[in-house]
Amino acid sequence: MSTRLLKYGLIALTALNLLLVSQNFSANADKQVTAALPVEELRNFTEVFGRIKSDYVESVEDKKLIKEAINGMLQGLDPHSAYLDAEAFKELQVGTQGEFGGLGIEVGMEEGFVKVVSPIEDTPAFKAGLKSGDLIIKLDDTAVKGLSLNDAVKRMRGKPNTTIKLTVLRKGEAKPLVFELTRAVIQVKSVKSKQIEDGYASIRITQFQERTGEDLAQAIQKVYKENPGGLKGLVLDLRNDPGGLLNSAVAVSAAFLPQDVLVVYTEGRAEDAKMRLTASREHYLRGSFRDDYISKLPKEIKSVPIVILVNNGTASASEIVAGALQDHKRAKVLGTQTFGKGSVQTILPLGNNTAIKLTTARYFTPNGRSIQAKGIVPDHIVEDPALAGLESANVREADLEHHLSNPAGAEKTEGKSESKPETATKPESSSSTSQPQTTAKPAESTTTPAAKTEPKVGPDGEKEDFQLQQALNLLKGLPIASK
Repeated sequence: MSTRLLKYGLIALTALNLLLVSQNFSANADKQVTAALPVEELRNFTEVFGRIKSDYVESVEDKKLIKEAINGMLQGLDPHSAYLDAEAFKELQVGTQGEFGGLGIEVGMEEGFVKVVSPIEDTPAFKAGLKSGDLIIKLDDTAVKGLSLNDAVKRMRGKPNTTIKLTVLRKGEAKPLVFELTRAVIQVKSVKSKQIEDGYASIRITQFQERTGEDLAQAIQKVYKENPGGLKGLVLDLRNDPGGLLNSAVAVSAAFLPQDVLVVYTEGRAEDAKMRLTASREHYLRGSFRDDYISKLPKEIKSVPIVILVNNGTASASEIVAGALQDHKRAKVLGTQTFGKGSVQTILPLGNNTAIKLTTARYFTPNGRSIQAKGIVPDHIVEDPALAGLESANVREADLEHHLSNPAGAEKTEGKSESKPETATKPESSSSTSQPQTTAKPAESTTTPAAKTEPKVGPDGEKEDFQLQQALNLLKGLPIASK
């Protein structure tokens, strides 16, 4: 037995060493490996490998064991690090271009189950009624427990017009909910605009993709054409936006901020993980040959009053935008505390069309606030009455197993703000969205007690967007209600 274990141990150790060497060579060719390999721990690994090969109830391929070892190594770090096999790597590349097949859900892993971070607007998941915080426990008749996140995502992906049944646990519901969804080609239009009323418009960003900056520029041009008398106020809607590409977040911020001001910076162990990204073309355009669409925007967009709408589904790149505009006193943020995904994932190719998605840094707002496991606290806490009592049950980064800590501590800060929120005891001028707030104090509700909490029904039969209405009131200098 000891000879056989030694044989398998040498195989496993050789395979692991080759993996470490290839990973270091492809991703960090210019770096020196100074730490010695942990011999005792590797000896334990090889013994486990050998035991599985010799004693497991069924024969298992070496390739599978090594793959699952890599999966476990990465999943044990944080909720966002992962191994990407050839199929997952391809899907990631396609997804950032705004078209992929599946259900349209941003998901994470929690205690062996799949948790919904945010359904993407206008997708099968969104239309079926899946919500942030839902815990997916079964995919068709297959229990999620025991599946890796990649395996679960693969099962949810599939050919358009095929169906899948999701069994979901939702806080506040006594029994599991069952959703039957029809897969579709997900073509996410990342930017949408609409006229609210004369002089006031809303621009919604659903996801940060390769063309989001350009699409935003087109939406801004469209909004100004629809308001020939000038734009009095703009609502930037980032609710349930799960994030996406960093350079697109910089582009969106640059549209509204002065040129070259700091948008976000990152801190990590490696030198190349430390970045300072500003509102300059080299930080939002990929390639110098591309047209600088931000420079062609109406100059008034740099000063028009802005209110940013956020909620617990606002994550990652959308939190960067909200934090940058909030820190520069360029916009007021209204809604509920954001998700708190303030970590940077770097895609490191490994060869054979595979890669690892590795957390390499943390994001910080221009004023040095870490987004990680805390998120952005709105200047005005305004809940959606349609979700009354459910907001506190929704999942955030700080609720995820193995989440990266916030270096400043105090991760659970819902309902507390680093700056005193505005109250609605008297009307504000429309320019108040760019005024600083300085007093550190727990957030009070931004209320007018007489405000009704029941959503109104508009002429099209849809319920009025309560938070959007409060954002409009804030732009007009009218009292706002908290819920």
